[in-house]
Amino acid sequence: MKLAQRITSIKPSATLTINTKAQELRAAGRQIVSLAVGEPDFRTPEHICEAARVAMEQGFTRYTPVPGIPELRTAVAGYFRSFYGVEAGMENVVVTNGGKQSLFNLFQVLLDPGDEVIVPAPYWVSYPALVQLADGVPVFVHTEPQNDFLVSVDQLEAARTPRTRCLIMNSPSNPTGCHYTRDQLDAIAAWAVEKGIFVISDEIYDQLVYAPAKPASLAPWWQKHPESFAVVNGLAKSFAMTGWRVGYTLAHADLIKAMTKIQGQSTSNICSIAQKAALAALTGGWDCLVPMREAFVRRRDLGLARIRAWGNVVCPEPAGAFYLFPQVDWYYTAEVPDSTALCALLLEKAGVALVPGAAFGDDRCIRISYALDDETLAGSLDRVGQVLHDLKK
Repeated sequence: MKLAQRITSIKPSATLTINTKAQELRAAGRQIVSLAVGEPDFRTPEHICEAARVAMEQGFTRYTPVPGIPELRTAVAGYFRSFYGVEAGMENVVVTNGGKQSLFNLFQVLLDPGDEVIVPAPYWVSYPALVQLADGVPVFVHTEPQNDFLVSVDQLEAARTPRTRCLIMNSPSNPTGCHYTRDQLDAIAAWAVEKGIFVISDEIYDQLVYAPAKPASLAPWWQKHPESFAVVNGLAKSFAMTGWRVGYTLAHADLIKAMTKIQGQSTSNICSIAQKAALAALTGGWDCLVPMREAFVRRRDLGLARIRAWGNVVCPEPAGAFYLFPQVDWYYTAEVPDSTALCALLLEKAGVALVPGAAFGDDRCIRISYALDDETLAGSLDRVGQVLHDLKK
């Protein structure tokens, strides 16, 4: 069968591929722990689930407006007002099937064939594919663990060409957990405005930032330059709502209309029940996030201690999200020459599923998700450390 070239050039999601392999080994009777999938292990807060139950009982099961019900769009605008002092209206918001659809829609309406998008690396696995599906060209800017995997203005300027249309930022980062300060974001935003580059800011982990770091959004820059910025966020990570598929975008009203047009011809509105649940999340208080943050900080510190005990590893301390991204290439051998081979070996020998750094644009590293209980995390990382030690015997 002949398939379109655009799909044959796209690689499947590495995280989902690893998770599938882990499930196959479990089905064969192996004890496998997955540190591969970026999914909180907490239950969705009860008041959110209750809102969904009420919605179903009241028969709220029909089509809604494509960009989301007005009260939810207004609540999203209120979120940016409450946390970042940004004034926006519902006309500046579209609600999407997760943050991924927000990104897909943005690239579809912003890019013409051949337009370049600067993508700091390491990057979330879907960024390059989303750019390519819009006939754009991802331009990777590589960063170093010694600099917390953060990109500088000088690096961005070196990557800029006459074809540069967009820059995508992700803070806190998947896969590194590293986070830009307010001053760092301001410097990058000022450069982008000066050079006429549109910035897409993926802030899906903005409520999972750990002291002494503070949340920092590009939403204030959107308010000053609405034609130059879009902010993508959602509820999956902060509220443990991954399966509910609720994302949203803050952008210029004209861009929201264009994204709504794309969405209207693809998925239309997101699930009506999920919208009512999302409304409860955004308006029902944020205290439920406190124990999640506390658990993630404890697990981060536990994971860092285990990783640093391996030796010959560089791993920045993440300021947010729930990932560790150690540089482990010191352990590569002729038989295990890269991150993909190493993750395959760790799955087989340690019974631990991890994601190779190659999937994120840095083959020196592996990604570890610490979104699971302390005991399982500690035992898994100890087994990984033993396999690494054996490689260098």
